[in-house]
Amino acid sequence: MSALDELPPLRDVIRRHELSARKSLGQNFLLDLNLTGKIARAAGPLDGVTVVEVGPGPGGLTRALLAEGARVIAVERDARALDALAEISERVPGRLEVVAGDALALDLSALAARAGGGGPVRVVANLPYNIATPLLIGWLSAEPWPPWYDALVLMFQREVAERIVATPGNKVYGRLAVLSQWRSEPKILFDIAPSAFVPPPKVTSSVVRLVPRAKPLPCPQPALERVTAAAFGQRRKMLRQSLKMLVADPTPLFEATGIAPTARAEEISVAGFVALANALADAVRGKPVPAALPQP
Repeated sequence: MSALDELPPLRDVIRRHELSARKSLGQNFLLDLNLTGKIARAAGPLDGVTVVEVGPGPGGLTRALLAEGARVIAVERDARALDALAEISERVPGRLEVVAGDALALDLSALAARAGGGGPVRVVANLPYNIATPLLIGWLSAEPWPPWYDALVLMFQREVAERIVATPGNKVYGRLAVLSQWRSEPKILFDIAPSAFVPPPKVTSSVVRLVPRAKPLPCPQPALERVTAAAFGQRRKMLRQSLKMLVADPTPLFEATGIAPTARAEEISVAGFVALANALADAVRGKPVPAALPQP
């Protein structure tokens, strides 16, 4: 029996530390150790890997990650959970660093670099629902690229997971799909029923793995965000209308990319949006818009 096996049941930890889940923090605790183990194994072999975990709560997933051989940096905003996490840290000296703070405000790349010793870094987390999407966008916006992590294995509400992996023509295809798929290859691994959580959320959750693309299509991210915001902000309109939010006459953008001005946002591939963003960036800089590019 390992030192981790001797830890008390998670329900006892929650009761002893008065860790009732708070809606304001987006907390839903996963107590089924079979499921936390499944998530940890989905992150791949973890020996020699530094894992950044956001929102560990009472530490169910933390235990599973440590059991798989990871060194863990656990970032927790809820001060009530710190003592519970410290009890885990005492059982695995030097392998669990608990950082008190808001993951949205912390430089996680610097934390990982300091602790990782040059080895691979992975983000594995049951993300608090209320900050999951902002965190993902921040990690996909990392500079320089390839980023400081080699994979993200994250839990989202099922509807958010479906938006991440959606393809053109799908009714939930939108900005999140374009930004996610431009720089990474996302895949839904499995679902987790509401009954597995305390308290049970009203929706199913999904574990998603996102692997960074080594060489995403070159594109200034601010331009891509502007184009997708304009296009999907008025997704029922043709692009010749919706892109007028960005330039008075978007005709040169269509001439540069070969995209039909009568197309709608949900019809355009990620590569198509990248082409539009590059054309927009050139137009804004006052450069001639390049000749039409072939669409993959």
